[in-house]
Amino acid sequence: MKKIFKFILNTIPRPILIRLSIVVRPILAFLLKGNRFTDPIDGKSFSMFLPYGYGNQRNNVLSPSTLSLERHRLLWLYLQNETDFFTSTEKKKVLHFAPEQEFYKRFKKQTNIQYTTTDLLSPLADVKADICNLPFEDNAYDIIFCNHVLEHIPDDTKAMQELYRVLKPGGMGIFQIPQELSRATTFSDDSIVDQKERAKIFGQYDHVRVYGRDYFDKLRSIGFKVIEEDYTSKLTPELVEKYCLAKGEIIPVCFK
Repeated sequence: MKKIFKFILNTIPRPILIRLSIVVRPILAFLLKGNRFTDPIDGKSFSMFLPYGYGNQRNNVLSPSTLSLERHRLLWLYLQNETDFFTSTEKKKVLHFAPEQEFYKRFKKQTNIQYTTTDLLSPLADVKADICNLPFEDNAYDIIFCNHVLEHIPDDTKAMQELYRVLKPGGMGIFQIPQELSRATTFSDDSIVDQKERAKIFGQYDHVRVYGRDYFDKLRSIGFKVIEEDYTSKLTPELVEKYCLAKGEIIPVCFK
């Protein structure tokens, strides 16, 4: 099964994968019913989660029902337990870059937010836009989600400046990235052009850098106040295992 999923991830373009997953999800959810692991996003339980990874495949990572990964489930729990994102009576403007399927329909249904999605390629995007040159006014959004996007952007400084520009004063942004916390400084090398070599070094063929611990300070240099939220440390080990989370993953919670 690992080889099959690795082949699919590395050969089928992401926009097509998004469309195909709509058909495949209910079949996988039915076949893998059980009570060992639970997806907190929809509350459904399974005998196992699916493997995932462009290079090294990780076991019990991809939820059969929502197709969420560790980072998605962690963010959901954080929003649910630590913020008023789902419960606020004040309607907030939300901008979501490269919207994840597991969030898209659920956020669309929320009556307490005005929800806009944006991306260059995603079929789920309301507005096709370049993150380095956004067509939005200054101080426009109360909340911005931009998760696992910046590692794809050559000029991530410009992208961060645009995120800061369109976020309202007092607003919150969550900008998750793949990160090696054992690495002090971010690494990039444009001379590496072979896709297999890039996947080996950067974790994915279309990533342009590997972020280190200095990622948070770079966000701060743009102007954000950054909270390095180690949310798995606030959950019991039993819940971390039940929800198939990545222990120690940091959520960058940013404020303007």
